Amino acid sequence: MAHPSLPVNRAALLAGAAAVLGLLTACGNGGAASPPQHVSGTAAPASGGTTASGSASSAPGDGTAQGSTAPGSSPATTRAGGTTAGTNPGTGAGSGAGGRCHTSQLKASVGRNDPGAGQENFPVVLTNVSGRTCTVRGYPGAAFVDASGKQLGPDPKRSAGTPTTVNLKPGRSAWAGLTFSNPGVSGAKTATPAALIVTPPDERDHLTVPWQAGPVPVGGNASSVFLTVLSPGTAP
Repeated sequence: MAHPSLPVNRAALLAGAAAVLGLLTACGNGGAASPPQHVSGTAAPASGGTTASGSASSAPGDGTAQGSTAPGSSPATTRAGGTTAGTNPGTGAGSGAGGRCHTSQLKASVGRNDPGAGQENFPVVLTNVSGRTCTVRGYPGAAFVDASGKQLGPDPKRSAGTPTTVNLKPGRSAWAGLTFSNPGVSGAKTATPAALIVTPPDERDHLTVPWQAGPVPVGGNASSVFLTVLSPGTAP
């Protein structure tokens, strides 16, 4: 009874040993192959991701630095340039002598008529009543108005002429010729103005001069009124 059991036990032991070896072989092969592939596969993306992330981080860093510098510099440059540009015009506009005469610095008057060849010729005079020298240049504006301030007739036309700058020291004057055909000769429609409105060159505010020279042409044939450029003095 004892002898027959030995072969059985050996067979069982051999079978068990074979099974353990098979398991060990399988585990050895799987452990050798799988972990290196897994580690290698994990390491490569990590390295690549770090590099890419580093590059990406570097690029935005440079871009941000450039972006911060450029906007920071550009407005500063613009402000500096704008301040400089603003200062120069301000200095020029604020200069004393030689600046343009403003309406508030002037007084308007109408000189004596100097008729000739069917023409009526009046000097329109602008006098500097301020305390500083200023200049006038070109044509004044003018319009005849009635007592209510309504304009009579069209705006005067400009006679041909070359504008020159007239320096007006305090108390000095410049004049422009106001001329029209005598209505009795031309047969033009007439009206008697209450005043002549005079606007200095390049100004909006006007000066009012009472008109005491009788009827003026306001419509019909030969009704145009003409103005000449300003010249130094009070009359031709």
